[in-house]
Amino acid sequence: MVTHPTPVVAAPSVGPGLKVLFIGGTGVISAAAAERAVAVGHQLTILNRGNTVLRAVPEEVELLHVDVRDTASVRAALGDRRFDVVADFVAFTPEHVAADIAQFTGRTGQYVFISSASAYQKPPAKLPIRESTPLRNPFWQYSRDKIACEDLLVRAYREDGFPVTIIRPSSTYDCTRIALTGGWTDIARLRAGRPVVVHGDGTSLWTVTHSSDLAKALVGLLGLPQAVGDSFTITSDEYLPWNTIYQLFAEAAGAPPPRLVHIASETIAAAAPDLGPPLLGDRSHSVIFDNSKVKALVPEFVCTTPYATGVRDIVNWFDANPDQQVVDHHLDATFDRLIAAAQAP
Repeated sequence: MVTHPTPVVAAPSVGPGLKVLFIGGTGVISAAAAERAVAVGHQLTILNRGNTVLRAVPEEVELLHVDVRDTASVRAALGDRRFDVVADFVAFTPEHVAADIAQFTGRTGQYVFISSASAYQKPPAKLPIRESTPLRNPFWQYSRDKIACEDLLVRAYREDGFPVTIIRPSSTYDCTRIALTGGWTDIARLRAGRPVVVHGDGTSLWTVTHSSDLAKALVGLLGLPQAVGDSFTITSDEYLPWNTIYQLFAEAAGAPPPRLVHIASETIAAAAPDLGPPLLGDRSHSVIFDNSKVKALVPEFVCTTPYATGVRDIVNWFDANPDQQVVDHHLDATFDRLIAAAQAP
């Protein structure tokens, strides 16, 4: 039996709010944003396929079960309704965005696109990363698709006034999301006292943001005319070396001191091709972000969940949900081979 993550702590209601539509509303980011939107008094409608497993929808939400890729079904479900804000959390390709532009032109005062901080230049030429940092990622198709979505939306804004706001979060988590390369497979290895693979020398810096913290900034931008036609990075200001991240998980899991084996990212990618794009296109590079732009518009955006606390919540949730403790045996064996090769005389 899967237990739901602890709900996001609600902020006080501020009275009548905006009419908001979320496309997708049960993911790591969108579920926290839904909690926050309801808490501050917005009238929230969610379009969702209805296969929610881990995250519940707030009772105050109007939930419409629709296949968001079926434009006719979306049109039938919404009729001629208009919204102050439409936020799409599940648009990943230009085709998805083009359908939204066609669907919501003239029907919303703001369209929020959830892009990705992985779209920023990789490797970064300088730190911190700002909204002015070029968008370029030759390693990861996911990131290139997000860039293509942004290009389409910016063109729609410039040429037709389509009211887009672009959000670029980095690695965002709740208690169901493990940041380690191997996920629960790494936790199992740590608890067993087995060595774990860490990319590079483990000193590159990574930024992780709790979903409830990110939701403060995202929801704070809803309905702001200053946000239309602009893009915003939203991340925590906390950044940690990967060695420290692995150590935090080992401590939270009650494991012995971790045995970290450092292996070049390119070597890991060659041995485990599925890990290659996000590793080479994001995680292997130090990322420190400048959040001053979003803070200027949303002064209440203060991250209050340090990763050490978040890691304990993650481990506790997985311990309470043993059916989610999935070990990837193929990846486990790959790690063993990589470690043996690295330690061979």
